[in-house]
Amino acid sequence: MAGAGTRLRPHTFTQPKPLIPVAGKPIIAFILDQLLAVGINEFVFVIGYLGEKIEEYVEQNYPHVKATFVHQHERMGLGHAVLLSEEAIKGSDEVFIVLGDTIFDTDLKAMLEMPESCIGLKKVDDPRKFGVAELDEAGFVRSLVEKPKIPKSNLAIVGLYKIKEVGALMEAIKYNIRHNIRTVDEFQLTDALMRMVEQGVRIKSFPVNNWFDCGRKEILLETNAMLLKRSATGEPLPTTGNTIFIPPVFLGKNCDIRNAIIGPNVTVGDNATIVSSIVKNSIIGSYSSLEEVVLHKSVIGSDAVVKGLSQSLNIGDNTEIDFG
Repeated sequence: MAGAGTRLRPHTFTQPKPLIPVAGKPIIAFILDQLLAVGINEFVFVIGYLGEKIEEYVEQNYPHVKATFVHQHERMGLGHAVLLSEEAIKGSDEVFIVLGDTIFDTDLKAMLEMPESCIGLKKVDDPRKFGVAELDEAGFVRSLVEKPKIPKSNLAIVGLYKIKEVGALMEAIKYNIRHNIRTVDEFQLTDALMRMVEQGVRIKSFPVNNWFDCGRKEILLETNAMLLKRSATGEPLPTTGNTIFIPPVFLGKNCDIRNAIIGPNVTVGDNATIVSSIVKNSIIGSYSSLEEVVLHKSVIGSDAVVKGLSQSLNIGDNTEIDFG
């Protein structure tokens, strides 16, 4: 999770992408909760841009896990990021690698119980934007290519990897770095795994039902809606303040909402104020203030103020806009 999250700017100018909230909690919390649920409790976080905020969040909200933080000062690819964790994972029988901005839907317990190394795959319409796997008849990886111009399959690598040959993985990454083997000008994990396959390591495919790369506003809002629907409890929302709530809606603590229509698919952070407004399919940050606005498909950062508006917005933290 060392990337700068450029596709989610302006939000990522002040907040690392894994801490962007969806359905009431940061992306990283969904990932950690899924991993903790299947018994993983030792983590190595490869951090970079605004990494101190990730470190602070984990230490405050997950004090019971064994956490090591490794800094990737120069972004040189996922393979390079994994290599930086070599000292921290020394002696491990296997590692489970997860991208820090991706919420996934799969049977993690079954994946961990597989006897061999495996990677998560899903069929996609346009595989050119992803790492792509080609399999043999038994479901083992035959080839792996990062962002191919002419894909040989539509099986995308979704960012879940269980590797049992830890030493072989590190040696493959080092080999690629020594020989300056890059793809898209970075040392890719995909290329290191392909070298392992060429050396005889057997890597099995594992199906992923769905995954959400929360690196773009549209996917972030889609993920927010999906998770809100999945976590809906059926409990009634507040009826005070002359406000209508259309579920699913997540309300943070100490919100002041009056004369408004909220929902569906809306997340509102703590201490937000919404007055005389209509908000749907949006994420509203903590301590933000909306007054006399109509918002849809919008992401509003924390401490933002928006008045007198009917638009679709993507506004970062500490912003004040008055269209009145």
